[in-house]
Amino acid sequence: MLKHSNAMDTIAVKDVEASRKFYEGQLGLEPAASEPGMLILRSGDSAVMVYESDYAGTNKATSATWSVTGDLEELVRTLRARGVPFLHYDDMPQTTRRGDIHVAGDRKVAWCQDPDGNILCLAHG
Repeated sequence: MLKHSNAMDTIAVKDVEASRKFYEGQLGLEPAASEPGMLILRSGDSAVMVYESDYAGTNKATSATWSVTGDLEELVRTLRARGVPFLHYDDMPQTTRRGDIHVAGDRKVAWCQDPDGNILCLAHG
């Protein structure tokens, strides 16, 4: 039914124009479409939609995940230099933290937040 259809992350924000600065300026995503209260951004072969909602930032789980194929450490350093705040989870079983990156075997993961508190994941491996 849906296996041949693309999916898109949807992230609730308080103000689309304020969020544009973060998603375009800090994360480097490219705008694909917009209308009042909504912005669609290109990310590789996929898309991310941010839309205005009274429930922005209330999700306590990951809102979107990017599969990073390059150097995750360099990406995290670059994003941190652009002012992106990273989260640390020191209670994850069989996981150690190296700076902002959580390592479990060959898998490396970093979590950051947008200005509304939405949790975003960068995963490698």
